[in-house]
Amino acid sequence: MSKRSDSIGRQKSRVSRRVVIIAVSGVLLAQPIAGLLPGNGASFIVSQAEAANAAPVLKLKQSQIITAGAKRMDYVWHTTRSNKAVKTDVHVIEVDLTNPHVTLNAMSGRNNSVGQRNNILNMTKESGAVAGINGDVFVMANEGAPLGAQVTSGSLMVSPSKLNGMYAFAMTTDRKPMIDAFTFSGTVTAENGQTFAIEGLNQSTYTPEIAGVTYSHVDNLFIYTSAWGGAERPRNSATKPTEVLVRNGIVEQISENEQIAGAVPADGYILRGHGKAAAFIKANIQVGQAVTSDYTLVSQTTKQPVDTSTLQMLVGGHTLLVDNGAASSFSRDIQGVSGSSFTSRTGIGYSKDGTKVYMITSERSGSNTGLSLRELQQIMVQLGVHKGVNMDGGGSTTMTERPLGTTNLQLAHPTQESSQRSVSNGIGVFTTAPQGTVRGMSVYGSNIMLLGQTAKYAVSAYDTYYNPITVDPTTLTWTSSAAVGKFEQNAFTASKIGKTTFTAKSGNVEAKYEVEVIGQDQIASMKINTSAGMLSPGSSVSVPITVKLKNGKTYNLTGDSLKWEFVGFEGTYQNGAITVNSVDGKSTTGYAVGSYDGYGAMIPFVKGEEAVVVEDFEVSRYGITSQVTPADTTKGGVKLISDLPDQTSRGLQISYDFSAGTGTRASYAVFGTNGVTLAGSPTSMTMDVFSDNSKNWVRAEVVDASGKTHLLDVAKELNWDGWKNVKIDVGSAGIAFPAKLKRIYVVTIDQNSDKKAPSGAIAIDNIVLRTAATVKEPARSSIVMNIGNTNASVNGKGIKLEAAPLIQQGSTYVPLRFVSEAMGAEVLYDDKTRKVTVLRGSQMIEMTIGKKDYMLNGVRYTSDVAPFTRNGRTLIPVRLFSEKLGFKVGYDEKAKKVTIE
Repeated sequence: MSKRSDSIGRQKSRVSRRVVIIAVSGVLLAQPIAGLLPGNGASFIVSQAEAANAAPVLKLKQSQIITAGAKRMDYVWHTTRSNKAVKTDVHVIEVDLTNPHVTLNAMSGRNNSVGQRNNILNMTKESGAVAGINGDVFVMANEGAPLGAQVTSGSLMVSPSKLNGMYAFAMTTDRKPMIDAFTFSGTVTAENGQTFAIEGLNQSTYTPEIAGVTYSHVDNLFIYTSAWGGAERPRNSATKPTEVLVRNGIVEQISENEQIAGAVPADGYILRGHGKAAAFIKANIQVGQAVTSDYTLVSQTTKQPVDTSTLQMLVGGHTLLVDNGAASSFSRDIQGVSGSSFTSRTGIGYSKDGTKVYMITSERSGSNTGLSLRELQQIMVQLGVHKGVNMDGGGSTTMTERPLGTTNLQLAHPTQESSQRSVSNGIGVFTTAPQGTVRGMSVYGSNIMLLGQTAKYAVSAYDTYYNPITVDPTTLTWTSSAAVGKFEQNAFTASKIGKTTFTAKSGNVEAKYEVEVIGQDQIASMKINTSAGMLSPGSSVSVPITVKLKNGKTYNLTGDSLKWEFVGFEGTYQNGAITVNSVDGKSTTGYAVGSYDGYGAMIPFVKGEEAVVVEDFEVSRYGITSQVTPADTTKGGVKLISDLPDQTSRGLQISYDFSAGTGTRASYAVFGTNGVTLAGSPTSMTMDVFSDNSKNWVRAEVVDASGKTHLLDVAKELNWDGWKNVKIDVGSAGIAFPAKLKRIYVVTIDQNSDKKAPSGAIAIDNIVLRTAATVKEPARSSIVMNIGNTNASVNGKGIKLEAAPLIQQGSTYVPLRFVSEAMGAEVLYDDKTRKVTVLRGSQMIEMTIGKKDYMLNGVRYTSDVAPFTRNGRTLIPVRLFSEKLGFKVGYDEKAKKVTIE
């Protein structure tokens, strides 16, 4: 029994009072998963009825120690659904309870409170844990107190709700894990001896699974301690409270039909009654009298009270999944947590001998397909779980970890939603180990380098107990196994192509790291992901670069790694963009050619600008839908309107209501399924924005051709009233076009929230791209030459050649410079590398004297023939050269005549 005759406060523990907020796919939610996912969530859920009974298998991919007694293990779950092979990543933190230096504890809310949700990463950081997972389900419309019980460091923080078949995970102070269902029993005894049942402790409003009962707090008595962090006790209760403040066992204050102001003191508690409970208070309790409150958890297995001081921790969950090492019957209906659908999942269980705890999450993001609850059962069984329970899933599923040797906590895998969900509580892994001596180190930094690049490297170190320990950088020595560059302290400058192994050493401990300096011979293609720039002084364009190696690996580079040459204009490269400084007088087309170790890529620059209307909302071409985040507290909508002040055409309104939540909140307009195409190589995007002067923020989400998401500022602050045309710089944003405009949204953050309007509406209209004009092909010429003859004609006009065409080994060769210039092309020649570069319109071909490899628009190809020089003149294989640039080559063998058109 937990008796509180003097005070009800939180027991002090080694765990700092920080909270994690966990999202519920929850019980009591009409559409628990769909309401939590981006959009309507439907695309994230697949009916389990489609699943086939294949032979599923769980395969270990990798493992990593987190701390002494805890390691993270990454698996891939392979199965078949509807005769189609699918897979999803599964992550497990395995905790060895025989190791005295590791323990588990509950984490909740903010500063270890109840009724103030937080995300798991914050909770892990604030509590001092080294890893964690999300915990209990909760009602998302309320404060978010867990629906199950919670015990932190032996102190009962929350009582279980009256819901059937809800199980919880616990660990005793003697390190024994258990999973059981619990109920709550409590009694208040007035000074006159009269008693009344306590319904619960620190609970949000919920709907009990009792016939005829809709609201948990009607006619009932609840107790709230200083652990409660909610602004109300509680919100949405459909009742007016009568409250009693008890301090040191004596009634200090009674308030009828309204809440006592302020938070609950640490040395007291508040009795909160309504209806019959309020009548009991009025009849039996007075200020100055003594009151005793007793309450306890009751095990549904033993039917006996549980002394919570014998529990290290307890966190409620949902249905039982595994019992006695086999999949169990579900202890409650799983529809409320979309149990038959495939989504992100969280579960926890322990081994038969009770020495191992398995904290499990699965992903529904990227190519990962998520799990049904029956699949989670199978995974638990394959892991060796003896008894396991389901925790909250979907957007709530979160795992955090501290990578070996570091002090930085991070997400162990992506969450299902675009941002972390704030949840009620979680389960943390804590280390109690003392500081040891250095046991190992890891080197971190880039493992791919480019010629001329300087990169800095560092080490993270861990001690005897696999906890981070600082290594004095002055004690480190750095060496490279191959002479591909030089170290200066921890900075390495690459000067030669090749592979090497770096060794970092401090005392007797060393770490090795494989690094490769790549050269042009390893490149299969190099592409500038922008089609064209504007040939006008001052214009800038981003030049994101993608390099694909012959081994199939792809890397995104910046232009810093390239040597730049400008044709037709003077330009500079800086911070990912090329800027035109001045234009040669007669140039109508210019070129920026970037070269890495002799391997080139090109972007043309043209005069003129085109304004392309992306969307004016006059014609409905696709569905525009609303989306909000977090889904549990934010409201919003979209609609087409035409009645705003000074509005002359139809526009798109985005409404928002951020008043119910905290943290980052957003209301989105989602443009169809795939977004709106942004083509060409735009330098800017403009749109008309109707501002409500709310001081909120407007952004646009663009996904580029490489799949990278860019968040562009439309308006950093809505600080005007009415319409305004705004300009967004996309030319220097590093966007690879063509791209997709996916969403435009209003967003707010907590900073300076008192100066921002919590609700309102904006509008947008006339989204226009400003892009470089289309690269035009130079005028074509008709060229006639004869083998062995230096006389030729261009468009019927006779010309004398410096070198005659010839046939060698069955291939026809023609003089490079004559043919190129007659075609309207620019020719560049590098004496040192003997590389020939021909630029024409939007095309570039590179050939090297004597080599059969050639590069067309940045892609490497191999020919049967190679260019060569004779008498100081370069001759090229005419058919390869001309046809790759789109010309038609003809040959009259009788007349030995070559024509190019």
